[in-house]
Amino acid sequence: MWPLREPVAGRHANSGEAEDGDRLVVRSDLPFGSEFSPSQIRLRHVLELAAKHGGNWKAFEAAVRAAYFEKHRTSDYNRGKLANNTKLGMIAYGLIDRNAGLTEFGRRLYELGRDDGKLHAELARHVLLNLHGMTLVQCVQDVQAAGETVDLIRLRRWLGERGIHFPRGGKHPSIMRLWLERAGVFTSGWRIDEARLKELLGAPVDEFEALANLSREQKVYLRTLANMGGPGPYPSNQIEKLASATFGVRFNEKNLAKQVLYPLATLGYVTLVRGTAEKGRGAKPFLVTPTPKLVADLITPLLNQLEKQTDAGLRPLLRRSLPDIRAELSVEDRHRRGLALEALAFKLMRLLDMDYVATRVRGTATGGAEVDLIFESSRLVFSRWQIQCKNTDRVVLDDVAKEVGLAHVLKSNVVVVVSTGEIGPEARRYANKIMADFNLCVVMVDGGDLGTIERNPTAIVDVFNREAQHAMKLKVLDI
Repeated sequence: MWPLREPVAGRHANSGEAEDGDRLVVRSDLPFGSEFSPSQIRLRHVLELAAKHGGNWKAFEAAVRAAYFEKHRTSDYNRGKLANNTKLGMIAYGLIDRNAGLTEFGRRLYELGRDDGKLHAELARHVLLNLHGMTLVQCVQDVQAAGETVDLIRLRRWLGERGIHFPRGGKHPSIMRLWLERAGVFTSGWRIDEARLKELLGAPVDEFEALANLSREQKVYLRTLANMGGPGPYPSNQIEKLASATFGVRFNEKNLAKQVLYPLATLGYVTLVRGTAEKGRGAKPFLVTPTPKLVADLITPLLNQLEKQTDAGLRPLLRRSLPDIRAELSVEDRHRRGLALEALAFKLMRLLDMDYVATRVRGTATGGAEVDLIFESSRLVFSRWQIQCKNTDRVVLDDVAKEVGLAHVLKSNVVVVVSTGEIGPEARRYANKIMADFNLCVVMVDGGDLGTIERNPTAIVDVFNREAQHAMKLKVLDI
């Protein structure tokens, strides 16, 4: 959810859509909306065009061009680009897919009929809950409370401090404001109607502000629990361990309950049950279980934001547990195996709170044998992670060599090789040689590691720490 995104530094985000194949495009945190603006198009009409031409994006773009841009005093090429931008904006807002077919949300809007009030209200709620719209609203409130004038330059800086970025010179917040204005959230310029905002959210605004006002420790603890994705319960100290490793936050172990657990329980996001004593220790960590409120306010929006970027067939898997996903790797259907392999990579990297960028090779193209995904992190320093998952008995030298070669093209810092089987000795020796000689880290995760992470998701910290320590030994400087 919007208040839980940790501020980051040095992240460079560009508007755009990730293409199939090897092209790599970094996304803006706010949706691209150029030419998808209520001042340029009519929402109901473009939904009707998508319902009519869905599946044929060229026909859809031609219809948009004829309706809105054909009379523009510009070149023929630019008129086509304007129509294309409308399509890209509708994709970014989650209304259509890449072939201009209505998404599930787009279909829901279309079925509202010709009631523009309901149509704009539903889109506004979607923007607020799933597209960082609430972060924008809260940022505007903070700028105004500080006595400053709201403009795009200030918004870019203030949003950036909250970890939300959009391209320099981009009008992403302005277009979001126009759509929210149609629903009554903004009344004049950047003035906010608090009553209308509460009505659209279906909950008091102070509930969202309570999330925004959590301490950093409380925020990352909740975010970590959400990334684990299961129903729980989880030992409180294991969640703390994963949160510390992922976000670099130091918790006061003696006061974890007082400073983190009790406040989150009071807000209704977790339930606490005193666990049994750990072997050899007198401490009894709490067992922490996410509540339906946490699922609704944090886990579901996180999944929704992630799912907007993925193949429709993959989305149901993202809501399933690691054991369920691994079970799918054994089915006969090659397509299902490919999707399960991709979902496995997503689950592992979400445990570490990495940001998904693109899929380089889709599971359907590989017949379930392997899949590549690109993730990034800008915590402290920027890093790009290239994930290779293989549903084979053994990873061999050639498998690792291929990824090392691609790392140069993709400018990756880390190659993660995940195998449901074992990683052969030749592959490991080759990876060791690469790490000793070059500025690249190769992380090996085998079937045994996956089994351990299934049983205890926080064990991923131990697996990656093991690999990091191994790389450190190989990269010792001869001074």
